[in-house]
Amino acid sequence: MLVRLQIRDFAIIEAVELELQPGLTVLTGETGAGKSILVDALQLLAGGRGGPEMIRHGAERAELAATFDLTKAPPGLTRWLQEQSIDSGDELIVRRVLSADGRSRAYLNGQSVPLQLLREAGSILIDIHGQHEFQSLMRPAAQRELLDGFGRLEPLVGQVGIAYRVWREMLERTLELESRARDREAKLDLLRYQVGELQALALEEGEVARLTEESGRLMNRGRLAEAAQTALAALYQSEDGNAHASVSRALQSLRAAAAIDPKLAPVAALAEEAGVQVREAARELERYGESLDIDTQRQHEVERRLAAIEELARKSRVTPLELPARTAQLVAELEGLERTELDLAVLRKDLTAALERYRVQAQTLGKKRTAAAAALAKDISARMQTLGMSGGRLEVEVAQSRTAEPAQHGLDDIELRVSTNPGQPPRALAKIASGGELSRLSLAVQVATRAQETRCMVFDEVDSGIGGAVAEIVGRELRALGERGQVLCVTHLPQVASQGHHHLRVTKVTDGKTTRTSLTALSDQKRIEELARMLGGVDVTSKAREHAREMLQAAGKPLGARR
Repeated sequence: MLVRLQIRDFAIIEAVELELQPGLTVLTGETGAGKSILVDALQLLAGGRGGPEMIRHGAERAELAATFDLTKAPPGLTRWLQEQSIDSGDELIVRRVLSADGRSRAYLNGQSVPLQLLREAGSILIDIHGQHEFQSLMRPAAQRELLDGFGRLEPLVGQVGIAYRVWREMLERTLELESRARDREAKLDLLRYQVGELQALALEEGEVARLTEESGRLMNRGRLAEAAQTALAALYQSEDGNAHASVSRALQSLRAAAAIDPKLAPVAALAEEAGVQVREAARELERYGESLDIDTQRQHEVERRLAAIEELARKSRVTPLELPARTAQLVAELEGLERTELDLAVLRKDLTAALERYRVQAQTLGKKRTAAAAALAKDISARMQTLGMSGGRLEVEVAQSRTAEPAQHGLDDIELRVSTNPGQPPRALAKIASGGELSRLSLAVQVATRAQETRCMVFDEVDSGIGGAVAEIVGRELRALGERGQVLCVTHLPQVASQGHHHLRVTKVTDGKTTRTSLTALSDQKRIEELARMLGGVDVTSKAREHAREMLQAAGKPLGARR
């Protein structure tokens, strides 16, 4: 609920601060006094467009601020504020600043926000209906939302939306797999060929390293044989002297000496061990030399194997050491592609089931919409009889969408069709010529569909073009709407103004140089004077005052009236 409004240097308002209350608050004043400036200010606070031309002449900027009581805020607003990380307690202060240089800034509880976020907050906080605001009713989406709100079908609409998103995600996945499947055969042939080559190579783990080592050994076979033979001669075979003969002589000498001095026995043991090691090394060298002679043909085999590995690695665009990993990768791709047809069949089955679930829920929603449409049409048609459209009727048509394509909101097209005079067939709202009739129809729709309205509702001269008993009924409808929430109404009709729980008068004051607008809350007695002025014009008579007093008494004593 809007509890406070502050306006500074906006249009012809120098400074205004209003304390607002629940119920119906009416704003009246002379023509041109600036009654609609308040509506313009609220539109800016709700995220409307604003420019330097809206700043009071001579001022550098215009500032507007509205304070909303959040103790009974709709859950959607609380959740939205949390999502935007905006701190909120029991109130929300919305502020808008227009600068002479064309810049505009917006704030929510002191936190700077982009204009789009201000619009989102404004759509939850304020609902403005001017003489042309009924145009929103012409939008199919708005008509559908009205019907769903009237029938309290939002939870079911949410379920349909979830079912739609599940189906849509499956459809996109199916289309992706089908796209992949179109090139499947060509890809399969290529993958099978590549995997076949790699598997035919039968490359073992670590084989590349082993072959590289062996190739190096075979390529240097002559040098290795010469080195082995030289070492063997020095250790064991040389007749000019070798390590084994020297160790044997040393061992004989040590054994003889150890018989005299046992302390030399350990040294003799070491010499004996050295002789054993020399003989073992000689035998290994003999075997190594023999292997070099035996593997003379192995070099060609190793080189051919390494060449085949290098060639396949080049074709696969990896190094030889990466071939095993590349093989595993291609095998996995091949297996995945071979499963695609099976996966696609399963997905198509799931897609059909998801579509069926969606259609069942959408059809259930459609049936409930049809029932709600009949009740809404009856309600609004009854209200039309008292709003100057006697014999008129409203029809709410619920038909399956012409495309029959699944949509977030269901399968239904909703259209409000109205006949404002007896004998005329119902037509689409856009084909109704009278703006006054449309504004009254808009009021009837608002009253019928806003039973639990939590926003501040603003009506700007929606009573245009009517008078007499119809005007009184319009006022009663507005008052009834105010009983359930907060309604602000700019009006020029005393029949409507008398129905207000609270009354504000807009006055324009000029000293010949500057012009200012002020707003004043009226006491009971001043309300009588204002209504008498609206009834009688320039000369306010006692009869006009008495009539005004009767109108106020008939409407009921205003809530919280000042004395």
